[in-house]
Amino acid sequence: MPAPAVPPVRDHGAAPAVRGRLPAVLLMAGSCLPILGAVLIAPVLPRMQDHFDGVAGSAVLVPLVLTVPALSLALLAPFAGVVVDRLGRRRLLVVATGLYALFGTAPLWLDSLYAVVFSRVLVGVAEAAIMTACTTLIGDYYTGRVRERYLALQTMCASASATLFFVLGGALGAAGWRAPFWLYAVGLLLAPVMARVLPESAAEAGGPAREGHTEAGPRPFPVRRMAGVCALTVFGAVVFYTVPVEMSYLLDELDVTSTGVIGLTTAIASAATVAGSVVFTRLTGTPRRRLPALLLVCGAGFLVMGVAGSPALLVVGAVVNCVGTGMLLPSLLTLAMARLDFADRGRGTGLWTAAFFLGEFVCPLVLLGGKGALGALSSAVGLLGLLTLLVAAGLLALNGRAAIAPPVQAPEQP
Repeated sequence: MPAPAVPPVRDHGAAPAVRGRLPAVLLMAGSCLPILGAVLIAPVLPRMQDHFDGVAGSAVLVPLVLTVPALSLALLAPFAGVVVDRLGRRRLLVVATGLYALFGTAPLWLDSLYAVVFSRVLVGVAEAAIMTACTTLIGDYYTGRVRERYLALQTMCASASATLFFVLGGALGAAGWRAPFWLYAVGLLLAPVMARVLPESAAEAGGPAREGHTEAGPRPFPVRRMAGVCALTVFGAVVFYTVPVEMSYLLDELDVTSTGVIGLTTAIASAATVAGSVVFTRLTGTPRRRLPALLLVCGAGFLVMGVAGSPALLVVGAVVNCVGTGMLLPSLLTLAMARLDFADRGRGTGLWTAAFFLGEFVCPLVLLGGKGALGALSSAVGLLGLLTLLVAAGLLALNGRAAIAPPVQAPEQP
């Protein structure tokens, strides 16, 4: 079946008063906050596991401390998108950033594993608003190629911050598993600057945000236009987060237990994601055409990781995989944004964000299931590599069918 035509994006709602680079810097910084929540404490998970070893269900609950914010984000991002479209981007971003700092530092004073997990749920609520608002504001403030570059830069900044957070998490973890949570206080520094510097979007300034309305009320949201890319994004997020979430456990299987070494080796792999994002800015063609090749690179990296018998070979496979994921994420996001008009941008971004972080949440569960069936986490990663190659082949076949299919004739008018 040929791919549906993508209508041109109308940018009548872009904010006219974005001057200088500071607004973009703040949006990039805000976009890094959910990444901090996803990777910062990964190096200390084994230590946290030891601390709560006597708690019933700790084998499942401790990994959830890392990933449950993604579940909250996945469930609430569509609602955050509705709020963004109706009430405004900037105000929601400022409030959510302050709450992020409050909820994120809560484990510093909590002694119950269940309370820690609940605080992480609240972190996910704040992250849903932050990520949706930041991405939507990029779409509001910028257009055309400038927007695409900033979306790629968003991925690059998030990946670069992941590298930094891995190193900091590993270094701070030497002082105890609680120490990395202090970094969540950065939200208290960002929130007031965002309130002062970020200009109002058209929705907040009374601009033409209602262009998606008809005389009968709001026009329907283009669900079918977004369904395919959201489904692919769930899988893409599993691919993207396998290395950040599972690297410490894979190294543990190879008898590497030092948090500093774990943080450093994972940071090397994360730096490869930055390199992939840089390469993305130089790619030509449409994202849909590029996706099979990008998934092929990711799958090849997984296969190397699956058979690695040494930490060095494991890092090589992770680097190959992360170069691919560095190109994969902005390709998926650009593909989604191209399908959204101004009036739909908040809701569409919320759906895409929900799909991505749903994939992050299920990632460790999928691999845990694979480990239980195959007996080793490395084998589960290798199986994920094979599945990634199959998805790449399927997308390549669909692209080929779309290329050779005859154009759809419009029905004749009676």
